[in-house]
Amino acid sequence: MASTVDSAAEQLSKLGVDGAFADSAPNLKKNLHLLSSEQVELAKMLMEMGQSHLFEKWAAPGVDDNEKKAFFDQVAKLNSSYPGGLKSYIKTARELLADSKAGKNPFDGFTPSVPTGEVLKFGDDTFINYEQAGVKEAKNAAFVLVAGGLGERLGYNGIKVALPAETTTGTCFLQNYIECILALQESSCRLAEGKCQEIPFAIMTSDDTHSRTQELLESNSYFGMKPTQVKLLKQEKVACLDDNDARLAMDPKNKYRIQTKPHGHGDVHALLYSGGLLKEWHDAGLKWVLFFQDTNGLLFKAIPASLGVSATKQYHVNSLAVPRKAKEAIGGITRLTHADGRSMVINVEYNQLDPLLRATGFPDGDVNCETGYSPFPGNINQLILELGPYMEELKKTGGAIKEFVNPKYKDASKTSFKSSTRLECMMQDYPKTLPPSAKVGFTVMDAWLAYAPVKNNPEDAAKVPKGNPYHSATSGEMAIYCANSLILRKAGAQVDDPVQEVFNGQEVEVWPRLTWKPKWGLTFSEIKNKVSGSCSVSQKSTMVIEGRNVVLEDLSLNGALIIDSVDDAEVRVGGKVQNKGWTLEPADHKDTSVPEEIRIRGFKINKLEQLEKSYSEPGKFSLKP
Repeated sequence: MASTVDSAAEQLSKLGVDGAFADSAPNLKKNLHLLSSEQVELAKMLMEMGQSHLFEKWAAPGVDDNEKKAFFDQVAKLNSSYPGGLKSYIKTARELLADSKAGKNPFDGFTPSVPTGEVLKFGDDTFINYEQAGVKEAKNAAFVLVAGGLGERLGYNGIKVALPAETTTGTCFLQNYIECILALQESSCRLAEGKCQEIPFAIMTSDDTHSRTQELLESNSYFGMKPTQVKLLKQEKVACLDDNDARLAMDPKNKYRIQTKPHGHGDVHALLYSGGLLKEWHDAGLKWVLFFQDTNGLLFKAIPASLGVSATKQYHVNSLAVPRKAKEAIGGITRLTHADGRSMVINVEYNQLDPLLRATGFPDGDVNCETGYSPFPGNINQLILELGPYMEELKKTGGAIKEFVNPKYKDASKTSFKSSTRLECMMQDYPKTLPPSAKVGFTVMDAWLAYAPVKNNPEDAAKVPKGNPYHSATSGEMAIYCANSLILRKAGAQVDDPVQEVFNGQEVEVWPRLTWKPKWGLTFSEIKNKVSGSCSVSQKSTMVIEGRNVVLEDLSLNGALIIDSVDDAEVRVGGKVQNKGWTLEPADHKDTSVPEEIRIRGFKINKLEQLEKSYSEPGKFSLKP
C-alpha cells in the first residue's frame, strides 16, 4: 500500500499543481498510478480548467480500472480532434456562454448592406456562357459532401444519402451526386481535349453514418466512380457543457464518460486541412472546392453556372443562393460592416436580419424590393471556395470556424440549463474570419432549379403554412419533376401544366414524371441539343432516359417511356407513344406494411403499362412506334 501512496505522491509532484489538488480531486489522486505520463498531463489540464467534478465518483484503485483508462482515451480523442485542444474548447465555451447570459448581440456595431453577386436567369445567353465556363473549370475542382446525418427526422431509419431522390427510378441521393460529378468530369475532359484528371470527391461522415456510407458505396461499386476518387472523413463529436462555467457534462449512463454531441458541419474545414487533403488537391493543380449538403436533388443543375461565375468573377468565396421573400424562414446573404472598419459577407439568420436592419437605420426592416423579393438572397448552404486563398486562411486558423452556443435555460435568470449544451459551428460561417480584401460574392438562381431540400417528416411538413415550401420527401421529389419539365419546355418541348394533388397532407404540383441520367444532360446546352422538332409530353406521362446519346425528335408522349442504351448507341426517339402509363397512388405514412422511403412521400407508383427499349450494342437506332 505504501508503494502506491508513494507512487501517487510522485505522480502528484509531476503534475506540478499545488497541494490543493489533493483536496479538489482525491479520487483522481488515488488512481494516478494507473495513468501513463500522457494521461497525467491530460489530468493536469482538466484540473487547471476547473473540471475536478469529472473524478468525484471514481472508484478506488482496483475497481473499474479499465473504465478509468477508457475515460482518458476519450479525453485524448476529444483533445486531439479539436483545433487548440480541450483547453481552447473550454476557454471559448466560457466566453460564449458569458456573452449568451449577458444577451450580447453578435452583430453589435455592424451595419448590414446588400453584397455584390450575380443573379442568373435560367436558359438565357449569360446563363449558358457561365455554364460553359463552369464545365470547362470542373476538371480543376474537388467536391465535398457533408453527410453526417441519419434520416430519422424524416421518418426514415437509413442514412439520408441512401434515400431515393425520386421513386420513378429509385436513384438515391448519393448515386445522383456521383453520377453528376462523373458527367461533369467527362464534359470537362472533352473540352480540355483529354488533358484532365479525375475529380476528387470527399464525404464528411459521422459516427452515425460512416460505416453505412462505406457500405453503400462498396455494395454499389461506388456508383461508377473509382474508389480512389472517394475519401471519407469522419467527424468526431465535442464535449457537452453542464453550466455557464463550461463544466464538462458526464454521460448520465456512465460516470467514466463525458457526454458528447455533434459539433456541426463547420468541422469539414478542419478535417480537410488536418488530413492533408487540401494540400494533396493543391499539389495536383486543383483550383476550386465545392461544398454541398446531403438531400438537395436539384443542386447539380445549378453547379456548372455557379462554378462559371466563380471562375469569371474570381470569387474567393461564392455562396449559392435563391431569391427569398422578406422575412422568409431562410438566412440572407448579407454584407456586414463594423464601425471599426471590419467587413464580411456572411449568412445572417432570418430572425436576426430583420431586427438588425431596423436597428441600423432601416425602419421597415427586411422588405421586398421592386423585384418582389428581399434584396438579401436566401442562403442554401452550398459554397464554392478558391483553393489557394482557402488554404492560406486555414494555415492561420487550422480550420477552426467561429462557433456559437445555444443553451436552453431553465428560467430568465439564465443560471442553469434544461439540458447540457455544446459549442457548434457551421460550414457557411467560414467567411467570418476573412480579411476585407477577400472577394466574397454570391450566385442567385431560381429555387425551382437549385433548391429543394428534404429535411421535414410528413407530420411537420403538413403543418407548414400554405404557400411556404414543405421541404419534405414529397415536395423534394415533385421539385425534380417540375425542374425537368421546365427545362424541357425551355429546350423547345411542349410540356403540359401540372395538376394539384394532396399527399401526406401536402398540396403539391404534379408535373410529368421526367427523369434522365446526368450523362444525358447536365447543362442546358446539352439538353437543348438533344430535343428537336415538335415534341410534346402530357401531364400523365413518365419518361426515363438512361442512355447518353438519346435524341428526342418529334416525340408525342402520352404514357410511360423507358429508354436505356450503352454509350456508343445513338438512339433517335420520335413518333407517338401512347399507353396506360404509370400512375401515382396515395400511400398512408402510418401504414407500416409500406416501405419507409415510400411512406414518407405519401404516394407509390403503379406501373400499369410502358414502352421500354434497351440498346446494348453500339450503332445508330431509331424508335418511332
